[in-house]
Amino acid sequence: MTLPEDFLKNMSLVVPRKEFEAFVKALADDQQTTSIRFNRAKFSAEEAKLHFGDTAQVGWCEEGLYLDHRPQFTLDPLLHAGAYYVQEASSMFVSHVIRHLVDQPVFCLDLCAAPGGKTTAAISALPQGSQLVSNEIDRRRARILAENITKWGSPDVTVTSNAPKDFKPLRHVFNLVITDVPCSGEGMFRKDEGAVADWSLAKVKECATLQHSIINDIWDCLKPGGLLIYSTCTFNVDEDEHMVDYICQELGGMALEVPVAEEWNIHKPLIGNAPCYRFMPHFTKGEGLFMAVIRKDEGKSLPCKAMKATKYKRSKEFLNNWVNAEVVLEQNKNGVITAIPLNHVPLHDAVANSGLFVLQSGVELGTVKGKDIIPSHNLALSNILSKEAFPNVEVSFDVALDYLRRMAIVLPPDSPTGYVLLTYRGLPIGFVKNLGSRCNNIYPQEWRIRNL
Repeated sequence: MTLPEDFLKNMSLVVPRKEFEAFVKALADDQQTTSIRFNRAKFSAEEAKLHFGDTAQVGWCEEGLYLDHRPQFTLDPLLHAGAYYVQEASSMFVSHVIRHLVDQPVFCLDLCAAPGGKTTAAISALPQGSQLVSNEIDRRRARILAENITKWGSPDVTVTSNAPKDFKPLRHVFNLVITDVPCSGEGMFRKDEGAVADWSLAKVKECATLQHSIINDIWDCLKPGGLLIYSTCTFNVDEDEHMVDYICQELGGMALEVPVAEEWNIHKPLIGNAPCYRFMPHFTKGEGLFMAVIRKDEGKSLPCKAMKATKYKRSKEFLNNWVNAEVVLEQNKNGVITAIPLNHVPLHDAVANSGLFVLQSGVELGTVKGKDIIPSHNLALSNILSKEAFPNVEVSFDVALDYLRRMAIVLPPDSPTGYVLLTYRGLPIGFVKNLGSRCNNIYPQEWRIRNL
């Protein structure tokens, strides 16, 4: 790999001289690490280690594991069941930050969330009762985000697809805002050669301008005293330390320290004294990441008009035997019934009242078709599913793969007919309608595995 000359010149001015050669050498090394973060709601640490074989703990993430090889994840039914998420180890640091600084249930916004790594990490790290809005401006990527959040299983997430400025009606609503902002991608150089080809000084300047705009647009959504997690996957100080200085000096924030273990080898700031955390390839086992946590000044929290109760009619049809949580039900004009957990209703309604484009909120239970209700795949993967509400049939690896490919499958002759919940190694992977001689495979068409 040939690194851009302007990049090397810029970094030589800020990386300590005694480290610079090792930094450049590490960037040119194409050896990559593979890591996963398991889902405690579906998969234990023991099960994860047994499933993957030789693993090592990611120091800053309780659920993070380094693998000694890269499996064919697409062909693992447990991935599709939401048992784990494939995530670069450095990005898991957000879970450590949240666990250290957040000790009460919060309203959280993950602003630039696709494909879902930091949102699912936040779900696992936040105190029980916390509620999230996970946003991605690009609609195609937002659908991938919604898929990954559905697989993770939490009912307390609303997925939106909007520009940062669209959140202005939600003034002083969020206690925590995660901004993994678009950046020049220098931390991805050894992982993605396209990032090298795409880099330029002009792009760095363009990204820094965009980052200022994003933070300015979203700052009022943060409650006084709330926390902003600012991160990039780039190394230059214009998009990193200089942005932290701007937020602190111009917007009234204060950068907070987070305890880190010496053996994690997290790098200090390259300039200035504001606490921030750098994952550098010559120091840390992982790709490039910059992260800082900034507390907004205390002050008077203004009421948000969008927090008023929504006046739409909620369905009177309760399917409480399908779920194991207290919910309210909504039914749209197409017959789709969605369950909103009671504690998620205020944030769900605030988003509904603010004019944001919502892809999904709560858990889709099913669709009314005549006298029948077809159970939704979202319900199958949700943590609020009552598995006892449906007959369960455990399937083999081969049958599970056929199901995930949306192939025709046949269950054992003694299997019950009607809607059946398929499980693989005890975890739900989806519904079929068993007709006896064959099954109607109702796995989502757009999610199917296309190639083996």
